[in-house]
Amino acid sequence: MNYYDVVVVGAGGAGLRAAIEASLDPTIRVAVVSKVYPTRSHTGAAQGGINAALGNIIPDDSPASHAFDTIKGSDFLADQEAVFFMCENAPEIIYELDRWGVPFSRLPDGRIAQRPFGGASFPRTVFSADRTGHVILHTLFEQALARENVHFYNEYFLLDIIHDGNRVKGLALYDIKNGEVVNLRAKAVILATGGFARIYWKRSTNAIGNTGDGVAAALRAGLSLKDMEFIQFHPTGLAKTGILLSEACRGEGGYLLNALVERFMQRYAPEKMELAPRDMVSRAIEYEIRQGRGVGEGTSAYVYLDLRHLGEEKIKERLPQVRQLAIDFEGVDPVKDLVPIRPTAHYCMGGIHVVNYRTSGTELEGLYAVGECACVSVHGANRLGGNSLTEILVFGKFCGISAREYAKQVDWLPLTEGEEKRAKEFIEGLMKREGTEKLAEVRRRMGDITWEKVGIFRDEKSLKSAYEELGELLERWERIPVVDKSKVFNTNLVELLELRNMLELARVVAFSALHRKESRGGHSREDYPNRDDENFLKHTLVRQVGDRLELEYLPVSIVKYEPAQRSY
Repeated sequence: MNYYDVVVVGAGGAGLRAAIEASLDPTIRVAVVSKVYPTRSHTGAAQGGINAALGNIIPDDSPASHAFDTIKGSDFLADQEAVFFMCENAPEIIYELDRWGVPFSRLPDGRIAQRPFGGASFPRTVFSADRTGHVILHTLFEQALARENVHFYNEYFLLDIIHDGNRVKGLALYDIKNGEVVNLRAKAVILATGGFARIYWKRSTNAIGNTGDGVAAALRAGLSLKDMEFIQFHPTGLAKTGILLSEACRGEGGYLLNALVERFMQRYAPEKMELAPRDMVSRAIEYEIRQGRGVGEGTSAYVYLDLRHLGEEKIKERLPQVRQLAIDFEGVDPVKDLVPIRPTAHYCMGGIHVVNYRTSGTELEGLYAVGECACVSVHGANRLGGNSLTEILVFGKFCGISAREYAKQVDWLPLTEGEEKRAKEFIEGLMKREGTEKLAEVRRRMGDITWEKVGIFRDEKSLKSAYEELGELLERWERIPVVDKSKVFNTNLVELLELRNMLELARVVAFSALHRKESRGGHSREDYPNRDDENFLKHTLVRQVGDRLELEYLPVSIVKYEPAQRSY
């Protein structure tokens, strides 16, 4: 029976937490849709930890301090009401996970351990060695599986949101296992599909499945996307592959060194050094390379992460996964070697515009968005490390409550004949399509454009060029054939669908960045190097109308802290 009260799309931390909360009323039927098996969701890749002001290391820490650090780290673009809401609810989220069995690392007296992270004034990052996301994801999946009214649709791909312009009706899905198209009817839909940093195909920490499927579906449904220009480039990606080495490396005391073996962060953030916010550290690394103080030249240049002084015992206890990644993918052992690193595309601060942070509701009645696919906005122009897991769990919980209560008040809307057939006809058309373009070539070109023209440093000329070229790639996408005609696990078709989503979103990122004529957080314009609060202390909203993108702005919620220049 394809009728559900609440349908959650995405089985990472945000989606599972929302599903658990929605299912607390046993009369509510909940479906969880995921294009991968839930424990392969990208929450499992979160290494370093989750922020909450427990005060276990320094008792003076508080939710207010957590909120201030978050707002300052956001370059004052975060909505302050939403930030306070997140920070005040974070401690209870940690204790809830603890009760459910998450094996957090401990202090000698048995309390939950906390470590320092970038941009934080207190050590408030709760962790489980360097596998925090992994243990949280498995614990949440265990909790969701225990609930009889939660039904999983694993390996289903989101095609489109079905709606009447005012209210959601359900979802069109593609069953990857057998090639069938399924329409799920829903009173409430929660999008929790994760980020889209895989648009930086050339160099990203993201799994290849992080293609922004929910965000792109929302764009096609006519919803606004917010602050899409703000992309976080993580400072410590392995030089050869871009694979993430957690901020926990620096939280535990690691150094960043240039070719002269200098701790170069002294020049950029003399107080916080390596624990400055990520946008500042990434730019500092690129500046060092530009000034000739990197190792090597051009795109293969890098600097070093030095963990040797931490000692073998601490590295094995606190950073076991980091060590193994460095050995496996870079051929160096952090216990005795310097680790080559360079910034890599990591996280999307922007996403689907959330109009009510308490409910995670969007512009479409009955549709909710939570996690990295959403923009609440608690991260503003730059996210602090450790706040992403906090966000997905706090807002996931309250989103689940809101969707559950909404579903009790409404009935399912009927589908028209056209809505019943539209997705099936779209897939049939793709399978019959003929053309000479090659999927891999278009995708590779997208990665080159985003990295080179919409990367860490941007300017008018490169952004205009990127916007135009990405539009041309969307036209070329229309001429890419599906070579594999099978129905069972047709990954060729799935990759084609993912490429459309990435191209649509990459174009929005370039468009938003082109119109923000300032530098703020993760958006750095070389032709507008300063922050401009007078003209751009506001959120970017982009909506697709036909083939055109339309832009408007929204005020930032400022309730306590007036914008000031960041210094670390």
